[in-house]
Amino acid sequence: MIIEPRMRGFICLTAHPTGAEQNVKNQIEYVKSKGPINGAKKVLVIGASTGFGLSSRITSAFGSDAATIGVFFEKAPSEGKPGSPGWYNSAAFESEANKAGLYAKSINGDAFSKEIKEQTINLIKEDLGKVDLVIYSLASPVRTHPETGVTHRSVLKPIGGTFSNKTVDFHTGKVTEISIEPCKDDDIENTVAVMGGEDWAMWMDALKAADVLEDGALTVAYSYIGPALTEPVYRKGTIGRAKDHLEATAFEITDKLKDLNVKAYVSVNKALVTQASSAIPVIPLYISLLYKIMKEAGIHEGTIEQMQRLYAERLYTGGDIPVDEKGRIRIDDWEMRDDIQQKVAELWEQATTENLEQLGDLEGYRKDFYNLFGFDYEGVDYKADVNEVVPVKSLQ
Repeated sequence: MIIEPRMRGFICLTAHPTGAEQNVKNQIEYVKSKGPINGAKKVLVIGASTGFGLSSRITSAFGSDAATIGVFFEKAPSEGKPGSPGWYNSAAFESEANKAGLYAKSINGDAFSKEIKEQTINLIKEDLGKVDLVIYSLASPVRTHPETGVTHRSVLKPIGGTFSNKTVDFHTGKVTEISIEPCKDDDIENTVAVMGGEDWAMWMDALKAADVLEDGALTVAYSYIGPALTEPVYRKGTIGRAKDHLEATAFEITDKLKDLNVKAYVSVNKALVTQASSAIPVIPLYISLLYKIMKEAGIHEGTIEQMQRLYAERLYTGGDIPVDEKGRIRIDDWEMRDDIQQKVAELWEQATTENLEQLGDLEGYRKDFYNLFGFDYEGVDYKADVNEVVPVKSLQ
C-alpha cells in the first residue's frame, strides 16, 4: 500500500516502514562514526522502540557490540493497516543487528505487568545469563498496577493555580495564549503511579531475585527538568512530582542492590520532539525556539547524539560518573547553558504567529514530528508501494 501521514490533532495515525528503517540506519551510522564505546555487553532496554529507548538500544549494539533485549508495547501491522512507529523501528533494528552478527530479541507487551517481567527474565536466563546494563525508558500515559489491579492515568497539570502562557500549533504556526487548570483530587498520586519510579524499582527487584544482574551492573532511567518558562506546568506540576519520585528511586535502588555493586542513575536529557511533548501546551513553542538557537550555536542534538554522548562521555569513561548536586547525570547541559536559556527567554517575549517562522525553527520541529512516524526522510520514495506487514522476527 501507499502510506501517507494521517493526522488527528497532535497524533499521526499512520507510520511508514521504509522511513522507520531509514531512521534506524541513520542512527546506526552516527554511532559507528563516533567510534567504539567500552560499554556494557548484555543490555536490557525497557521501552526500546522509540525515542531515547531506541537510541539507547542502538548505541549499546552498534557502539559497544552488545547483545540487547528490548521490551516494548507496540501495535503490529495487518493487511491494509500500518503498524505503530515503534513496531517498524524494532523490526528495522533487529534486521540491522542480525546483519551485523549481533544478538537482538524483543518482547512485545505491557512492561508494567508481572507476566512481561517473568517472560523477560526467562529470556535473559536462557540466552544471556545475566545483564550488565538496564535502561528504563517507558513513556506510557497509563499503568495498570500489577498488585492492586487499579488503572492509573497520568495528567499534565500545574499544582495550586491556573497556568497561562503562550503556545503554538506546530501544524499551522499559530501562536495563542493557553490556560491550564490546576490538578485536583488524586491527579498527583495517579501521575506518580504511572511516571514515577515504582515500576523501575519493581523491575530491578525482580531481576535481582532471579539472579540475572551482573555484579557492578548499571541501571539508568530518563528524566527532564527544563527551563523556568515551563516550570509551572512541567517540573513544578504533576509530572514534576513523578520525576522527583523517579529520581529518589535511583538512590533506593542503589541502596537495595549494594551487595551486587549495582548503581542506579537518572539521566536528565534534552528537550526533544516526541509524541508526548507535542501534546504538552507551551513545550512546542519552547522547542522551536530552542532548536533555532542550538542549531545556530552548533550544539543541537537529537536522541541518538544525546545517547551516544551519555554512554561515551558519562557512563563508560573508565572513571567516576559525573553527577549534579542531586546525584543526576546531566546530558541536558548544553540546553541549559545560561547563554542559550537567555536567548530563548528573549525570543519568547517577541514570538508571534507572524514572526515565529523567522524567530524559531518551526520547520525543524515539524520535520522531527513527521520523522517520529517514518515520514519526511531523505532518500525514501513515499509514493512507492510498500509492504505494511513487516514482522519483528525475534518476538518472544
